[in-house]
Amino acid sequence: MLNYLWALMILIGIVVGICNGRIEDLGNGALEAAGSAVTLCITMLGIMSLWMGLMQIARASGLLERMTKGMRPVIRFLFPDLPAESPAGEYIATNMIANLLGLGWAATPAGLKAMQELGEVEKERRKKKHLSVEEGTASKEMCIFLIMNISSLQLIPINMIAYRSQYGSANPAGIIVPAIMATFLSTLTAVIFCKWKGKKGKR
Repeated sequence: MLNYLWALMILIGIVVGICNGRIEDLGNGALEAAGSAVTLCITMLGIMSLWMGLMQIARASGLLERMTKGMRPVIRFLFPDLPAESPAGEYIATNMIANLLGLGWAATPAGLKAMQELGEVEKERRKKKHLSVEEGTASKEMCIFLIMNISSLQLIPINMIAYRSQYGSANPAGIIVPAIMATFLSTLTAVIFCKWKGKKGKR
């Protein structure tokens, strides 16, 4: 659906440019935007390579494992019905840590694995209750994880800093404090919502 929306906006822009007799400006704008996109990708590649390297060092040194263990109380609070032996807990913790550091791209693989494991947990749960296993139906844990992933508290918004740096901001890192405040409020709202829905569901 999103592809259709982008195609429609591009088509509307071309039609408006032709109707206003600004087809030359349209062509120049497209070329400039393409050049900016390439430059932005190179900038993002450098920043993400740096942070991915730091993540690998943290993993090799055991720091990431200790951070993951430190996230266990948070995982138990958010996912009280998740079995302690499930690998989903580790993937969820890794995803949250990556999001905290602003490494959205690095968080994606762990997030996908967490969703797969949560799906397996739901299948086993339904089998034990002799219920039919419906493909494509999200469990409570999957919904909570998705909500927390979207709200995503970030201490260092790497992507936004890179964008601001690319487009000439005098202080690219000036977004850090507002970003922490905004994502803290969004995450707090997400936690309250999930807990409220959980209690409502039990009643």
